[in-house]
Amino acid sequence: MGSMKKIFTPKQKAAVALEAVKGMKTTSQIAGEYEAHPTQIGLWKQALLKRADELFVGTRKKEDADQQNLIDRLYKTIGQRDVELEWLKKKLHLDA
Repeated sequence: MGSMKKIFTPKQKAAVALEAVKGMKTTSQIAGEYEAHPTQIGLWKQALLKRADELFVGTRKKEDADQQNLIDRLYKTIGQRDVELEWLKKKLHLDA
């Protein structure tokens, strides 16, 4: 019977890749510790480094969009208040 291939969750793969990126241990040491093949560790490390910047692209866009939505809502509210103020000023002048 052949050895069963160990299945890694995305979280485990990330932990192994981070360990490899840190460079505190050799790939062989990490392979022994996590029971992962050295080649696989190399691929996970490459994937992590290649896609690391993507993690921050989405959040920046979302923050910008959230901030823009807030600004739009505030301007809308301010605009509405300005209109109401103008209406009140005219109304008060007419009645005075």
